[in-house]
Amino acid sequence: MFNIKIPDRFRLLFPCYFAFFVSGAMVLLVGTTLPYIIEEAGINYSVAGGLLSAFAIGNLLASFVNPVISRLIGRKRTIVMLSSLVPLSWFIVTLLPPVAVLYPVFVLLGIGRGSVSIINNAVVNDNSDGKPAALNLLHMTFAAGALLSPLLTSLYIGAGFGWRAVAYTIAAASVLATAGYAWMKITPGGYAGEEGTSAADTETGTGTGAETGTGAGMGTENAVYYKNPVFYIMGFLLFLYLGLENCVNGWFVTYFKSMGIMSGTYATNLVSVTWIMVMLGRLATAKLSKVIDKNRLIFTYCIATAAFFLLLIATHNLYVITFAIAGLGFFFAGIYPTGVSCAGSVLKGSDTAMSMLLAIAALGGIITPQIVGILADYSGMAAAITVLLVNVAGMLILSGVGMKKGGTSG
Repeated sequence: MFNIKIPDRFRLLFPCYFAFFVSGAMVLLVGTTLPYIIEEAGINYSVAGGLLSAFAIGNLLASFVNPVISRLIGRKRTIVMLSSLVPLSWFIVTLLPPVAVLYPVFVLLGIGRGSVSIINNAVVNDNSDGKPAALNLLHMTFAAGALLSPLLTSLYIGAGFGWRAVAYTIAAASVLATAGYAWMKITPGGYAGEEGTSAADTETGTGTGAETGTGAGMGTENAVYYKNPVFYIMGFLLFLYLGLENCVNGWFVTYFKSMGIMSGTYATNLVSVTWIMVMLGRLATAKLSKVIDKNRLIFTYCIATAAFFLLLIATHNLYVITFAIAGLGFFFAGIYPTGVSCAGSVLKGSDTAMSMLLAIAALGGIITPQIVGILADYSGMAAAITVLLVNVAGMLILSGVGMKKGGTSG
């Protein structure tokens, strides 16, 4: 009766934008529901930190799993299969199985999330006519989902529905995202192959080199990247940054609640404030990067991050904490993409160099949450969070050294 023609371009891009919106909500759900999982499952901070690390490990593994499976069954079937791990994993998490089961479930959750990042960045990047607006919009949808998730959690918890209701809602949205991939119009050669999609996403460390503006991609391998100090300066700066970011996303609702000066609802909503500021920070970075040297820009961001982090952990005043977390989110926003860009000339033309840089960075996001969890069991969460001062100080030092060597990182 109705014969509505849907443009192929819409069928290609809309599933990516919707899936990334849901992915943003899902990633923040891990941190906002963690205190409730700790309480109901009766696990300690060390185990909870291990779950955050398992999620990060899965996210990293997605970069290795995707190419292998894609070559066997094709790209579309691969993303349909791997994205379905997200709702399946969340359903299992709501059952609160033994810890021995939860660890691999969180790894699978990370693989699903990372797979969504890889295909979204690849499809949008390779079908945007060389214009950055499409990718900027893609990452804005992620931030919008990340903004919504804590608000939704607060609404459900406040209404007495519990954290499982939020998980079921996000899982249902993830099922729709998987259905969108099944509906997606992908033609042979419709987006770059796996060889050109080394993982690098500003949200989690997975995506495409082209997205970051580094120019990394197919081409002659750069045999001397590992001899360039800029590679190690930016690699370890991002190692420290992702460790800090993953702890803010994963631990800070638990941290705020443990301080006893704010309700769980306020603490959860505070995460949404962070993501509002992240969105504003990315818009500001897009403008500032045109007029300010990127090495100076990242050094400035690291100074501001250090100042706001110190302010955050030095006070129990609710208003000061809110101000500090807002400032932290704003200056967090541009560190990852700017850091990769600072190593741009070193990475150019080498998939291996890009992959190694991002692997170093991803290790920080895997190791740091576990360290915080272990220390929290011995000294309490408030004291354990202070270990992140090491990350903050290291970022400040490395960005300062990077600014000195700015001429070689071009």
